[in-house]
Amino acid sequence: MTGFSNGAIARASAALRTQFFVLGVMFATWGVHVPTVKAHYGLGEQSLALAMLAGGVGALMALAQAGRVVGRFGPATVAAAMGVLCCASVASLLAFPVYGALLVVMLGFGITGSLMDVAINVEASEIERQSGRPLMSGFHGMFSLGGMMGAGLGSLAPTLGLSAQGHLFVATGLGAIAALVASRLMLPVPPGALQEKHPLSIPRGPLLLLGVLASMGLIAEGAMYDWSVLFMKEERGSAASTAALAYASFSGAMAAGRFGGDWVRARISGTRLMRASGVLAAAGMALALSLPSAPVALLGFALVGLGLSNVVPVLFSAAAQVPGVSSAHGIASVSGVGYLGMMAGPPLIGLIAERSSLTAGLLVVVAFAVFMALSARRAMRG
Repeated sequence: MTGFSNGAIARASAALRTQFFVLGVMFATWGVHVPTVKAHYGLGEQSLALAMLAGGVGALMALAQAGRVVGRFGPATVAAAMGVLCCASVASLLAFPVYGALLVVMLGFGITGSLMDVAINVEASEIERQSGRPLMSGFHGMFSLGGMMGAGLGSLAPTLGLSAQGHLFVATGLGAIAALVASRLMLPVPPGALQEKHPLSIPRGPLLLLGVLASMGLIAEGAMYDWSVLFMKEERGSAASTAALAYASFSGAMAAGRFGGDWVRARISGTRLMRASGVLAAAGMALALSLPSAPVALLGFALVGLGLSNVVPVLFSAAAQVPGVSSAHGIASVSGVGYLGMMAGPPLIGLIAERSSLTAGLLVVVAFAVFMALSARRAMRG
């Protein structure tokens, strides 16, 4: 890409923060309505886990071609189209009476959400390169802030007199408008500017190692999206408005960690940051599961969010700089392995919960966070 003026970069940065915010709101809106979806379709944990797996399958299908798609059409075009379609998928969560339709909706959610994710992360890596300073954590902080705001709106919706479907329409309608408007201010990258002659298919070497580490962190992050609200409701007996705060506390702490993350990244090595992240996330999850108290659980979820806050920004920045690979393909490759964890992890937790309890299922988060900490040195060195 060629250089851009400071004004263009500033406008693109503001637009990109909006895109990250919208994507965070969509994930939060889905997370808040997991219990609603479960009740609407009359699902058990295993059937709910399979619906989540459908989202994971869609994400992996999309990520196999994400680098090619973003490279051909440019981040702005892909972000606009996938942003609108992602919002439409979330709006449709309760629109059908049969379980098969839910599987299709979740497949679409996985496809559109992952393509939008790659597009805006490619844009973020380019803005970071053009600016010459760490910015990725701040962009991802807007995703977490969107998650916090989306969960907060979900918690307030009953008080405001909004039905579940009404809340979905309001959140997704505003999100679609914001994504479209913001896409017009993103960097005007010509179609084909991000393409390379030999598109990457299966990640190898450094990209595979970075992807494995991303998977470790995203398993825990995906568990918070999909199971924290249900955990508060079923395992801690919380009211719906209190249960929604599980996602809000996680996202709020993650947003705080990410907004300060660029300062931290400039002073702490990637290995030390990954190791500390895994330890803090494991400790927070263990705290939430060990004591039968809703406030303690909310504190534990906040610690998980703080611990995981800078894992993905660091890894995506590294993936965009792997020699011989375009930023689009580097991010798509690491995202592909990472999403395998984010999307396959929650269904695994659901299967364990079906046979034991949700508390037992969420112990997986502790195990994988510890493994992420132990793997940090090798992966970051690669």
